[in-house]
Amino acid sequence: MNKKLISNSYWVSIAAAMGLNIFAIPISLKDFNPDWVLLILIYWVLAVPERVGVFNAWVIGLFVDVLTGRLLGQHALAYALIVYASLRFHKWLRQCLLPQQSLFIFFCLFFSQAMEFVIETFQGDAPQLALSFWMPAFTGILLTPFIYMALRMSRTSERMK
Repeated sequence: MNKKLISNSYWVSIAAAMGLNIFAIPISLKDFNPDWVLLILIYWVLAVPERVGVFNAWVIGLFVDVLTGRLLGQHALAYALIVYASLRFHKWLRQCLLPQQSLFIFFCLFFSQAMEFVIETFQGDAPQLALSFWMPAFTGILLTPFIYMALRMSRTSERMK
């Protein structure tokens, strides 16, 4: 029964993150919008690694590609690689403090942004490589503790029921 509850909160959080990714925000704040789905995926990999896998991340990435209108497979590849790295190091990361985990998450977000830049460059739609292009990685790292606390509270409250 506990696995069912974790699964439900997992899918609800992924759906909410997809909603936040496509939520209409002002143009001036668009540069600060992190990859919510990736942040949520990393949390769940670190919390319950036996329930989240690379294929799962790939499929979710395909849904994000369709939702955002990006090249099909762009987010899927980034999510799969980052989830693989998170799974590979999850035992070590779970022993680290939250600031150290946040540094790992920053590099994951930075890697995702770098992959986006490379893929869009090959498409011929290269974005201007300004500081604003990297801002989602910085805002994601600032939001990591809040996401961690919110998802941890929801997971533990469901476990208590």
